[in-house]
Amino acid sequence: MARKRQHIRDHSAEANLFARRCAIALLIVIGMLGVVVSNLYSLQISQFEDYQTRSNGNRIKVLPVAPNRGLIYDKNGVLLAENRPVFSLEVIPEQIDDLASTIADLSALMNISQEEQDDFFNTLKSQRRFKPVALKSQLSEQEVAKFSAHQHQYPGVSIEARLSRYYPYGDTLTHILGYVAKINKTDLQKIVEAGQEANYAATHDIGKLGIEKFHEDLLHGEVGYQQVEVNSQGRIIRTLDVDPPVPGKDIVLNIDLQLQMAVQKTLENQRGTVVVSDPHTGGLLAMYSSPSYDPNLFVHGISRANYAALLNSPDRPLINRATQGQYPPASTIKPHLALIGLDSQTIDKGYTINDTGRFRLPNVSHVWRDWKRWGHGKVNVSKAIEVSCDTFYYDLAYKLGIDKISAAMTDFGFGDYTGIDLYEESDGNMPSRGWKRARFNQPWYIGDTIPVGIGQSFWTATPVQLNQSINTLINRGTRFVPQLLHGYMQDNGEVIAEPPKTLRPFLVQQDKNWDIVLNAMWKVVNGEEGTARHAFDDVPYISAGKTGTAQLFSIGQNESYEEDEVAEHLRDNAMYVGFAPFQDPEVSVTVVIENAGGGSSNAAPVARQVMDYYFENISTTRLPEDESQTQDAAP
Repeated sequence: MARKRQHIRDHSAEANLFARRCAIALLIVIGMLGVVVSNLYSLQISQFEDYQTRSNGNRIKVLPVAPNRGLIYDKNGVLLAENRPVFSLEVIPEQIDDLASTIADLSALMNISQEEQDDFFNTLKSQRRFKPVALKSQLSEQEVAKFSAHQHQYPGVSIEARLSRYYPYGDTLTHILGYVAKINKTDLQKIVEAGQEANYAATHDIGKLGIEKFHEDLLHGEVGYQQVEVNSQGRIIRTLDVDPPVPGKDIVLNIDLQLQMAVQKTLENQRGTVVVSDPHTGGLLAMYSSPSYDPNLFVHGISRANYAALLNSPDRPLINRATQGQYPPASTIKPHLALIGLDSQTIDKGYTINDTGRFRLPNVSHVWRDWKRWGHGKVNVSKAIEVSCDTFYYDLAYKLGIDKISAAMTDFGFGDYTGIDLYEESDGNMPSRGWKRARFNQPWYIGDTIPVGIGQSFWTATPVQLNQSINTLINRGTRFVPQLLHGYMQDNGEVIAEPPKTLRPFLVQQDKNWDIVLNAMWKVVNGEEGTARHAFDDVPYISAGKTGTAQLFSIGQNESYEEDEVAEHLRDNAMYVGFAPFQDPEVSVTVVIENAGGGSSNAAPVARQVMDYYFENISTTRLPEDESQTQDAAP
């Protein structure tokens, strides 16, 4: 057997192979190091800002800070709406695994009612889950201490302190100030539509009614922000930077609190309203609707029982009667009709009728009766206002016709919004041919016009409209917008006043017609037969006005009105409009008392009390010291 040949190892070739393998391995290592260095460069230099932002996002949070709501003062600097610190138990749903179980445990610990739990879950439906939602508001010190001892058991739940609205005078100013309450789904939608979502990021409450709602933009302020450092559990370690919020502006109203409280007292236990204004600016000095309610009930969420009591009350306290109450203006508009008749030359100062207490249209059997059954005898326009002669105004309405009446009274502001700085306002109704056709699909009959002459029929007006129209008479055609806001405060305490606002004036052809009407209103209070003369006996100031009694249902031709036999809600409304002093009026007053009876015996005395208080406590006018001085002002 042949032996295998032995090969001699080539050490040189092996060395070359090893060298090539080492070179390849070195290149691979260098390539990998290059990748590492490249990535390191990208992370540390190229993408440094991006990763730093991400890191800070885990370590630093930017939290919105709600601005303090602006305060509200009366004209004398009395605080009407303030902010008070309150503690609330707040939950961030996103940070809780089992929300239902947590709420159940908290309810047992903190004695949270089922109604509060239901409100929480209802609010949760309109809130984003990363935003805190209040579970229980207005915690006591004991409740705060109790939760603090167990807080470690409830991640995502905390006690938060914040300022909350408080109205120190309760129901005295409710229908003026309104109130704030929790932002609901509807509010949030409006905020988003207005592009204000960022500005309300930390805000819990928003104006719901009254001045709080109308001047929300002034009162709210601008949101601020703070940068805070947090740990891995999300707890705040320290504050890094603060961009403080801009507080809402403090505003000043034309309202005089003491006068408002006096007005409230005059309406005690009655349904009605009183409006008091400065006739030369339209500024509202007092405006009270009775009955009222405590707005503080709504700030933290009113209970179902309390809300049901307000909603179902036959006295309707939720309605602002001054701006939303729609009443037949009754005889309070007779001076306006007289002016229209004089200016259109339908009648003149010497025009008279013989009032027998009855008025008939030609060839019509229906009789319209005067409030005085046997009539007033021979009556001209001045006496017709003084004694409130219905028959004279039946005749005048017939002569004018509904077209002239409706057009002129619309120019006075009836049937339209006054422009008052409240959203809660009705426009009333000034009837016309077109209105009746649209409303009932019926033509306008001459018989429809007759009761319009005494402010009845389809005609309705709000007390604020009546007050505006009386101010227009006082100012001889200049129409001022009723204003609650006087102005707002600067940081230095200076008040920037809002200028009076005017509307299209009521124009007349002859200035003397103003004098005829205004002098007749003086006689209503000071004349021998004036319907308000007894209410204003022995006053130390000169006033003028007009009484009114609004009938709420029709009486048959052969029937008479017997108050004791009529259901209370169908009894006449008592009304009065007036102003003082006569020569240079400082104040005008409008009174409406529901189902009280005659205006001269029920509304005029209320106006007297209001004027008495004004001139005794508020007016700077020096009153006459004796009767002779009083008579000098007579027309």
